[in-house]
Amino acid sequence: MSKIVILGAGISGHVAAAHLRRKLSKEHEVLVVSPNSNYQWIPSNIWVGIGRMKSDQILFPLAPLYKKKNISFKQALVTTFHPEGDAETKSAYVKIKYVTGEEKGKIENITYDYLINATGPKLAFDMTEGLNPGTNKAYSVCTYSHAEHAWHALDDLIQQMKQGKKAKILIGTGHAKSTCQGAAFEYILNVEQELRRHNVRDQAEVIWIANEFQLGDFGMDGVLLSYGDNIMKSSEMVEMVFEDRGIKWILGAGVNKIEDGIAHYETLDGEYKSETYDFAMLIPAFSGHGFKAFDKNNEDITEKLFKGFMLVDADYTAKPYEEWSVQDWPETYQNPSYKNIFAPGIAFAPPHAISKPRVSKNGTSISPAPPRTGMPSGITAKLVADNIIDTINGKKGLHHKGSLGNMGAACIASAGYGMTKGSGVSITTYPIVPDYNKYPDTQGRKLGKTFGEIGLAGHWLKLALHYAFIYKAKMKPFWWLIPE
Repeated sequence: MSKIVILGAGISGHVAAAHLRRKLSKEHEVLVVSPNSNYQWIPSNIWVGIGRMKSDQILFPLAPLYKKKNISFKQALVTTFHPEGDAETKSAYVKIKYVTGEEKGKIENITYDYLINATGPKLAFDMTEGLNPGTNKAYSVCTYSHAEHAWHALDDLIQQMKQGKKAKILIGTGHAKSTCQGAAFEYILNVEQELRRHNVRDQAEVIWIANEFQLGDFGMDGVLLSYGDNIMKSSEMVEMVFEDRGIKWILGAGVNKIEDGIAHYETLDGEYKSETYDFAMLIPAFSGHGFKAFDKNNEDITEKLFKGFMLVDADYTAKPYEEWSVQDWPETYQNPSYKNIFAPGIAFAPPHAISKPRVSKNGTSISPAPPRTGMPSGITAKLVADNIIDTINGKKGLHHKGSLGNMGAACIASAGYGMTKGSGVSITTYPIVPDYNKYPDTQGRKLGKTFGEIGLAGHWLKLALHYAFIYKAKMKPFWWLIPE
């Protein structure tokens, strides 16, 4: 019998748990540890943030589902890692702390044979002074509760605008090294459409602010894509969309301080500027959770497991941008020091950024961090689960591999909600990390597999995917036929 412990119940953790439980016999235990009681389909948070969906449409409680599917569940958070056990406990374990119920505050050691770290990122609002969701007129859509709060504030502003108030809305990134520009991009387009739907668009100035060097960077250094019969850069496509909707933009901006209705930022030119607003939604920096690890003698071995996020089979050698390669990226997400520990999705430490790093004249890094959300999170979680299953079944070696350097991703960015007036920006990218050796003439991506479309069909597809992935996450009949 093997015991597989999964830390986190987001996309990666939940996908891994589902596949492990489906493919392993009941003699093997699958245990999920998460501080959250609900599963949430994060891509639909933007619709909660404009009042077009309620929270209960994008989430469901984990405990009843896991009980039904014979997956053990503890609502707790991990505090320390002990991959060698200790003098008393010979087995590897993690120390957890319960966060709810009668056991709240209780500490427990959870042993494991295999460990999947799917804790994702810490939403590091504290890295930007004053960027606390719901304060200083600044909000977030990173969680369903944040998104609900954002909608209440936006709705209040819309009602004031209906009474004649002029407003300025600021949406984008809230730190010089934020990632997840895609979520902010979706949100600004949805907010802009809602303003039109409420007949107050002429009352508002809508501004995009981001740490991107160019529009459409999205932490992937932008893409060259097929667009109908044409070829265009993602920067050109996003510029076209923004100009069509009257959205202004500020680029190369490292937001460093938020006051009541004022965002302070540094530019790549080294200037310090500020932008006022009546409502802001700014994506925070993502960071590791600051976990500590100890060996059997209780000596600190954190550097063997973590470099902010968890170390995996990547090449972390420090080298100049010109020497970065797709071969630097991991394929199995296995920790090199402890072979029974894996970290799919956002939990793994990337070897470097994807976008070219840029530093202001003051020495401040103002450049997007690499995205690993959505589709890559699900794919990497499934391959980790499959490798663990193979190992338990006696196979030698890890045969399931998938690098972001040879993996494609499809993103359907909502550009406005509505069955007849909605819109979506559909972009596929292959590979996620550009391979300049294979595709030297097309900015490291393969045309035909890297393309973009804009239109109503994109909204229908985005909505269909919402229901399909909620169905999949609930492990309804034949859920595994829906791809990651």
